[in-house]
Amino acid sequence: MGVGGSTAALLGRSLRRLSTLIDSSVAQVRLESASLVMERVDVAQFIEEIEVAASMEANARDLSFEVTPVAPGIDVAVDRQLLAGAVVNLLQNAFKFTCPQGRVSLNTVVTAQSVLIEVHDQCGGLPVGKAEELFQPFVQRNVAQTGLGLGLSISRRSIQAIGGQLRVRDMPGVGCVFTVELSRV
Repeated sequence: MGVGGSTAALLGRSLRRLSTLIDSSVAQVRLESASLVMERVDVAQFIEEIEVAASMEANARDLSFEVTPVAPGIDVAVDRQLLAGAVVNLLQNAFKFTCPQGRVSLNTVVTAQSVLIEVHDQCGGLPVGKAEELFQPFVQRNVAQTGLGLGLSISRRSIQAIGGQLRVRDMPGVGCVFTVELSRV
């Protein structure tokens, strides 16, 4: 069986779905048990780690993926696993909903008090008034109804549990920007 064949593609998709399901399940259990492990996290290093895995998925989906570099020495106090799960979920959704040959970007904006991690996609935008519905459990936006519709709900709860906020901004006709806002330490 060749690496580039249809069987390998099917296995790749299945592994990505399984990984997403496991990550969501672990996040859900950690949220319900309130077993947060808060630690100081270097944002530049965190973004570099996320970039490695996300780049592979973007390539597999024939999408352009851009990451804005982050200056070293910028830290946040978070549960690293919950933050990573939330950001990875946002990126996976961006890759899933971005139009073919489209672009997804991961930007980090730093202010004196906060760090904003932004995921920009090119999904075409949302129907008017539907942005906040995305965070409801079991809401699915894609026609194929893949996934459980829990990822954004768990992501928002994860970010809130570590003291941050998760918002979405619709860019009609273009896409969405999901923003994770965290306090600097």
